[in-house]
Amino acid sequence: MSDDDRAGRLMHGRPGLERGDPVALPLTMASMFHLPGDPAGAPGYGRVDNPVWEEVERQLSILEGAPALLFPSGMGAISAALMAGLKAGDRVLLPSDGYYTTRLLADRVLARFGVAAAYRPTARYGEGGFDGFAAVFVETPSNPGLDLCDLAAICAAVRAAGGVTLVDNTTMTPFGQRPLELGADVVVASDTKAPSGQSDVILGHLATRDAALFEAAKDWRKLSGAIPGPFEAWQLNRSLPTLEMRFARMCDSAEALAPRLAAHPAVRALRYPGLPDDPGHALARSQMARFGFLIGLTLKDRDTAERFIEAAGLTPATSFGGVHSSAECRARWGDDVPGGFVRLSVGCEPVADLSARIVAALDEIA
Repeated sequence: MSDDDRAGRLMHGRPGLERGDPVALPLTMASMFHLPGDPAGAPGYGRVDNPVWEEVERQLSILEGAPALLFPSGMGAISAALMAGLKAGDRVLLPSDGYYTTRLLADRVLARFGVAAAYRPTARYGEGGFDGFAAVFVETPSNPGLDLCDLAAICAAVRAAGGVTLVDNTTMTPFGQRPLELGADVVVASDTKAPSGQSDVILGHLATRDAALFEAAKDWRKLSGAIPGPFEAWQLNRSLPTLEMRFARMCDSAEALAPRLAAHPAVRALRYPGLPDDPGHALARSQMARFGFLIGLTLKDRDTAERFIEAAGLTPATSFGGVHSSAECRARWGDDVPGGFVRLSVGCEPVADLSARIVAALDEIA
């Protein structure tokens, strides 16, 4: 299925509507359902069933090309993928330069259950092989440094070594990169970011074509109680049909901005996979449909970076993927980046105005 087909199916709305049915998805806020007699085959309890979840999971399944499960956050999806698939004595490989909360989960929770974690930088993820790892967790491009690794090669090597590959695709969305088609066993993502786009909901999802992994994650959600709220799911339902358009505009704008930023004297280093001289450019062209909407730029120091964010009128926030452009000094969270490193999330504003504001801010701090 092409991206146009996926976007079109999301735009078509809910299938099977009868005459007089509401076109918009009704919000079902219910903890209990009318359940006389044999409960089989009917919704029973709000921790297990909700028609809003089911519709959003149908949409996400269209996007991913695989059965999907909705969770209350991206970390909820990651936790389900790891906790449902690992057992005491297993080893898991994680990126040392990826989203830091995944590493904290391994250090503070998985270790207590006898799961040992090892770490490698994304750009050298394949070095050393994958023997002995029950699961290999991949994030490409890495967040926040935007390094890349070869997904197809890694997935094939992990499978040959007897492990499973889990890929965090938050930075790219299914319209920018399709890990399952490159050989991944499970894909997870934070729908708080671009899929929602409005910075007003926290959700995440997991998708897999492996029936056993899917059922294990679904069971984990039911038994742990890590369930999404119906209202949050309803909010995401409203945003998913416009994801393809928003993502395309954000990527177009980032591609236009990156060369201007790279050429500015105030910028000491710039990472964007779409630039021909970026270390990950060739790999990005081979495995990504777009180059993404995140740009990493390094300024003189953290004070300079903070002044730049303010002068450019960018939203200083610790998330990304909104319709509004935002930026953050990632060193403040302990990421292994220079103090002046800024993760810029390009939004949907008119690119001429956004570019003018950003360049003017760089001129001011130069």
